[in-house]
Amino acid sequence: MIFRIEEDSLGSLKVPADAYYGVQTLRAMQNFQITGIPISRFPYLIKAMAYVKRAAAKANLELGLLDADVAEVIVKATFDVESGLLDDHFPIDVIQGGAGTSINMNMNEVLANRALELLGQQKGEYGIVSPLNHVNLSQSTNDVVPTAIRLACVWFIRKLCPAMRELSQAFLDKGEEFADVVKMGRTQMQDAVPITLGSEFKAFGITVGEDIERLDEAIKLLCEVNLGGTAVGTGINSVEGYSELACRNLADMTGLPIRPAENLLEATSDAGAYVTLSGILKRMSVKLSKICNDLRLLSSGPHAGLNEINLPKRQPGSSIMPGKVNPVIPEVVNQIAFQVIGNDLTVTFCAEAGQLQLNAFLPTVSFNLFESFEILANGADTLRRNCIVGISANRERCLSYVHESMGIATALAPVLGYETAASIVKEAESTKKSIEVVLEERGLMTKEQYQLLLDPSHMLKPNPRLPVDGSS
Repeated sequence: MIFRIEEDSLGSLKVPADAYYGVQTLRAMQNFQITGIPISRFPYLIKAMAYVKRAAAKANLELGLLDADVAEVIVKATFDVESGLLDDHFPIDVIQGGAGTSINMNMNEVLANRALELLGQQKGEYGIVSPLNHVNLSQSTNDVVPTAIRLACVWFIRKLCPAMRELSQAFLDKGEEFADVVKMGRTQMQDAVPITLGSEFKAFGITVGEDIERLDEAIKLLCEVNLGGTAVGTGINSVEGYSELACRNLADMTGLPIRPAENLLEATSDAGAYVTLSGILKRMSVKLSKICNDLRLLSSGPHAGLNEINLPKRQPGSSIMPGKVNPVIPEVVNQIAFQVIGNDLTVTFCAEAGQLQLNAFLPTVSFNLFESFEILANGADTLRRNCIVGISANRERCLSYVHESMGIATALAPVLGYETAASIVKEAESTKKSIEVVLEERGLMTKEQYQLLLDPSHMLKPNPRLPVDGSS
């Protein structure tokens, strides 16, 4: 292998001659062999860093801080990075020390060397285009990396929201399909009162859809950035007007309402937006996991369980029990939810651990957020395609549970009183008689009256009028 020699303040190292990264990236590769997952695993982060560097270069050019020819090749290099052409040259681990300095320097070095190449120069000729003096001009890791993370999160939100909308709609469509399937509702795993299977699935769709609005709200929070605050938020080593100009450039490039934070010192040290965002992802995961628990229960059996619905059969379920089929799609979504919930705890600890003017743990914050976004989006698509759209209802089974349940006696309470209704249930259970038979034997109402009152279809909405005199 052919090498070139590069130097930094700690000394010199041999860098592969064809590498676009440089000495500081190489040190990070040596120092942080943690997960084996490179930052290039998340193209949104690489793309966001390229956008930030382009916005900075243009601002520096407009402010007269950067020569036009240097600014031009840096901007051209950012487009090559954005396209994915240089992804292999972002090898550093997603978990690292240094508050993201390695991420920033990896980008600075790649852009500088690509710019040199565009000028017909050799990689490493940093006197012409420098990673620090030119690419990083008016910047610090502490404003560039957080801005890029926020931008990447916005793009992840825009990827997740369509997946969640489609999942929500799939549940709502099933709600329409099952609107006439009467079944027994349950509370605390015990018989409650009749509902429809359609209303149950409609509720699933609504609860999934609620959090899409929360994500849209989070975008506004993420678009307030500390770009231009440099090291701690004071803007040292930048010039007046740079922050506003760089943010305006970034807004023009992305079409997002990106703006400088009201207080750059506060914005540089605070990680509250990430906690809020992670909390939304956790909330979504908790809801999805609960829904998947319900799907597994409703499809349980099929002969010794509830068996009210049939999930699509996706794969054989056992290496020992012939014919067994398991609810593997809800199970995998459960596990996705558990991972996201764990990631949220990690984000919380990272945010809390920030000290004084900086939070040094944003690499782990971003890694956990990005993973949560990806697996949630993939999980939502998997659940919709491989499960929800293929669910069918066991209509007769659902209705049989209603007729067999004592829960229908709830409808008697407003007419006969709670105590009388409870005594009817108790007698019916002890004598193995139906509620209708007990009512007839006690002479409490006629057949026509109790058939009307105990019709499950009449229990699916509020009574138009409740009797006030105890009569039927």
